[in-house]
Amino acid sequence: MRNEGSRDSPQRVRFCRSSDGSTIAYAVHGAGPPLVLDSCWLSHLEFDWQSPVWRHYLVELGRTRTVVRFDERGHGLSDREVTDFGLERRIEDLVAVVEDAGLERFALMAMAQGGPVALHYAARHPERVTHLVCASTYAGALRHVTDDDRELEAAFEAMIRAGWDRRDPVFRRVFTSMMIPDATEEQMRWLDDLQRRAVSARTAYESRRQRGQADATDLLATLAVPTLVVHSRHERMNDVEHSRILARGIPGARLVLLDSRNHILLEDEPAWPVFLREVSAFLAEGADGGVAPAVSARELLTPREGEVLALAAQGLDNAGIGATLSLSVRTVERHLQNAYARLGVGGPTARAAAVAQWVREG
Repeated sequence: MRNEGSRDSPQRVRFCRSSDGSTIAYAVHGAGPPLVLDSCWLSHLEFDWQSPVWRHYLVELGRTRTVVRFDERGHGLSDREVTDFGLERRIEDLVAVVEDAGLERFALMAMAQGGPVALHYAARHPERVTHLVCASTYAGALRHVTDDDRELEAAFEAMIRAGWDRRDPVFRRVFTSMMIPDATEEQMRWLDDLQRRAVSARTAYESRRQRGQADATDLLATLAVPTLVVHSRHERMNDVEHSRILARGIPGARLVLLDSRNHILLEDEPAWPVFLREVSAFLAEGADGGVAPAVSARELLTPREGEVLALAAQGLDNAGIGATLSLSVRTVERHLQNAYARLGVGGPTARAAAVAQWVREG
């Protein structure tokens, strides 16, 4: 089913059927090789084009790519009367969009909550995905979820049920301030409004709960697609550790950490042109140009872990490192253990292996 939209529209809005009969709305704009944006939690195909939060993404990506994006089931222009937001249904929705758009090979970008769906698709159909971009997303829940994390999630769910549909945005502003803490008041108002326009309280609550069960962690080592992982270093929606897990787990993946607090990068912040440059350069690489360079130790480690490992590379023992950085020996040991885990080394040779990697990449 197709609806080409108005003659003046920058995009063509179309509709297709997923395997369970649900209607999925998708839009096409731009020119160049195809880039499919896997659906994130909050989207509205028409409203996003007017938004000072999203419009710059659409404009800039569409300069060199034919961008295909879709509203997740239950959201935006897609079928609102659905209750199944499970991983397999969402994968089927992506398949339906790709098939209806007639795409054979394409780049795939997973943003926010789109990670598990895109990772599963890339694992099942590596011959169709030329490039995979993971932008501030994840493979699955972090393994060390605490009781505090569970209580915070319960509070979020309560706020969704109590305040999502209200005209007063006070409850939705909590989510807005976490997604774009450095935004102007105008940008925050737009995102406040997008949340209410994009999805009902019932669907926001249920889709969030079901989405939390999605996981693709066990597939990472099997992926055979050139992969770029990009993440805002200081954001609060998806912890940066998620992207470190992706970069460590996907063979040949490259990690770029952006100096930003925003989950959705804003047009006027310094991290935005860096994101655009990295993504554009990566997508311009030939699909058969070989495996992307492996992620470096300096990108994987936190600044403090890097300082500790650099001193270890100079021959200092843990006591000497602690004295230099004014840390206890126990804290130094903890930083080293974290560094070993991030670099994938262990056992009695872990220190030597980590130091060797650090020196080799220096």
